[in-house]
Amino acid sequence: MIAVLGLVLGVVAGLLVGPEVPAVVEPYLPIAVVAALDAVFGGLRAMLDGIFDDKVFVVSFLSNVVVAALIVFLGDELGVGAQLSTGVVVVLGIRIFSNAAAIRRHVFRA
Repeated sequence: MIAVLGLVLGVVAGLLVGPEVPAVVEPYLPIAVVAALDAVFGGLRAMLDGIFDDKVFVVSFLSNVVVAALIVFLGDELGVGAQLSTGVVVVLGIRIFSNAAAIRRHVFRA
């Protein structure tokens, strides 16, 4: 319940304040969001499997975001940023849909 309240308050605060993203960080933000979603879906799946650990979730969340951002940065430095960004999104997307399928099986007992 506290997590949902925090999420709602964070979304409302973000909409009201309208933060500006620095131009330096803009290329990394979409990838960071997808990496964070991967960690959230993985955490939800682990919770339904009964093996959720908050420390593992936090480390997974932070490491996913940092590694994804580093891959995009490396791609930008090598001049192949779009290709590496696409690769990161594809890999994380596959993981998100895999976790979503497992969550769906848990919820619908299928």
